[in-house]
Amino acid sequence: MKKPLKEQKTVLLILLSNIFIVFLGVGLIIPVMPSFMNIMHLSGKTMGYLVAAFAFAQLLMSPLAGRWIDTYGRKKMIVIGLVLFSASELIFGLGTHVSVLYFARILGGISGAFIMPGVTAYVADITSVEERPKAMGYVSAAISIGFIIGPGIGGFITELGIRAPFYFAAGFALITCISSIFILKEPLSKQQLLEISKLKKDTNFITDLKRSFHPVYIIAFIIVFVLAFGLSAYETVFSLFSDHKFGFTPRDIATIITISSIFGVVVQVFLFGKMVDKLGEKKLIQLCLIAGVALAVVSTVISNYLIVLLVTCFIFLAFDLLRPALTTYLSKTAEKEQGFVAGMNSTYTSLGNIIGPALGGVLFDVNINYPYLFAAVIMFIGLLITMVWKEKQSASGLVN
Repeated sequence: MKKPLKEQKTVLLILLSNIFIVFLGVGLIIPVMPSFMNIMHLSGKTMGYLVAAFAFAQLLMSPLAGRWIDTYGRKKMIVIGLVLFSASELIFGLGTHVSVLYFARILGGISGAFIMPGVTAYVADITSVEERPKAMGYVSAAISIGFIIGPGIGGFITELGIRAPFYFAAGFALITCISSIFILKEPLSKQQLLEISKLKKDTNFITDLKRSFHPVYIIAFIIVFVLAFGLSAYETVFSLFSDHKFGFTPRDIATIITISSIFGVVVQVFLFGKMVDKLGEKKLIQLCLIAGVALAVVSTVISNYLIVLLVTCFIFLAFDLLRPALTTYLSKTAEKEQGFVAGMNSTYTSLGNIIGPALGGVLFDVNINYPYLFAAVIMFIGLLITMVWKEKQSASGLVN
C-alpha cells in the first residue's frame, strides 16, 4: 500500500528540489551569456551550438539512462545525475577555452538524462494512480519555477562576477545531491529491480526505440515531441518576435514571460489534479493542443501589449498543462517499466528541443510570423493524431 502524498512531504520536496535545480541552473545563466560570449570572444553560431550540445547529449543518453534507472534503481541515477550536473556547471564556470565549454555542456546534457527520468520514475513509484496527476503537476511546476526565477537570480548573482552563477548552480546541485543521499530511499526492492532487469536483458537502444513505436506509447511520445518542438520554437523566437514586430523592451518581454509562467504554475499546483479527474489525460491533452493552435495563430495578428500578455499567458498555460498530462498518462501506461518510459519521454523531448529552436530561427529569418504558424501546423497535426489515438486505444482496450 503506497503512502498518501501528505505523508511523503520530505521525499517529494527533495525530488522537486532535484528537478528544480536543473532548470534553475539553465535559467540563471541566461542574463550572463551575452557578457560571457563577449569575454570569451564567441560567435552567435558557437553559442547556438553550445545550447544544442546539451539537448543532443541528453537525447543520446536518455534511452540508456532509462534502462539503468530500471536496472540499478532510481536513487542511484538521480545522485549520479546531480554529481554530473554540479561538475558540468563548475567546469563551465572555470572554462577558458571553447572545447572545455562544449565538454561541460555535454556533461550537463548527460546529467539531465539521468535526473529528469529518474525523478519522474521515482514519483510514479511512490504515488497511487489517484494521486499521481497531482504529483506530476508538482514536478511540472518545479520545472516552470526554475525557469521563472532562474534569470532573476542569475542577474543578481552576476553582481559578484560573470562566472558566479555557474558556481552557485554547482554548489546548489551538490547540496541537493547530499540531501538525496541521506533522505531518499530506493522505492523499489532489489527483487523488483531484478524482475524489471530480466525483462530488459535482450533489449538495447534500438529495441527500446522500436518499442516506443508500440500503439500504447507512440502517440503519446509524438505529442511529447510536438510539445517540446512547439514550446522551444515559440520561446526561442518570442523575444526576437516581440522586439521586431512590437518594439517591446527587454523589460516588457521579461514581464510577459514572468507573469505568464507564474500564471501557469498557479494553475498547475492548484487545478491540474482536478482537471485530470474531471476530463482525463487524453481529453485535457486535446484541449491544450486546440488552445495552442488557436493562440499561436492569434499571436501573429495582435499588437496591443495587454492582449499579447493575455494570449501569452494562455499559450504558456496550454504547454504547462500538456507536460504533466502526458507524463501522467505515460506513467500509468508504463506499469513496471517506469524507467523505460521516462527515458524515452526525455529522448523525444530532447529531439524536439534540438529541432524546434533551430527550425524556428531559420523560419524567423524568412518571415517573423512563420515560426508561430509552423508551430500551429505541427500542433494541429498532433491534435489529429490524438483523435485517431483515442479511437484505436478504445477499440483495442489498451487503456481505460
